[in-house]
Amino acid sequence: MEPRGLRDRPPPRRRQVRQSLSCKRETVIFKAKIEKYRYHVHLRREIEIQHGLSHPNVLRLYAWFHDDTRIFLVLEYAAGQELYKLLKDLKHFSERRAAMYIASLARALVHCHEKYVIHRDIKPENLLLDVETHRMLSWMVWARANEN
Repeated sequence: MEPRGLRDRPPPRRRQVRQSLSCKRETVIFKAKIEKYRYHVHLRREIEIQHGLSHPNVLRLYAWFHDDTRIFLVLEYAAGQELYKLLKDLKHFSERRAAMYIASLARALVHCHEKYVIHRDIKPENLLLDVETHRMLSWMVWARANEN
């Protein structure tokens, strides 16, 4: 049985992806947890919002699919690490490096706001780095589409 919140509306249109699977990462969400925590609305919102964002500093959601027990999200692969872990390892950033991260985050937020999306959970754990150490805003669970 499909979770209540996921069957209420049709799924977002799936895009054709012409890149290799090596540049993607898969997130698995168990349907039992969605039911237990009544996470239907949040997951639906994350899929809809992240699917509609396309910006170099925002992690892309390429596709999603499900089976009887799990939901799979196919996300852009961030080969680096969380900003939190990097900061913990280095203890502090140089002014230049910190400025680069802030500028990347600002560009991502401007894009989100232009799409009327407000990310409500910005923290170093939700900011992933790619190989070139550019910031990638991810995990839009607490994002909210704002129509005002």
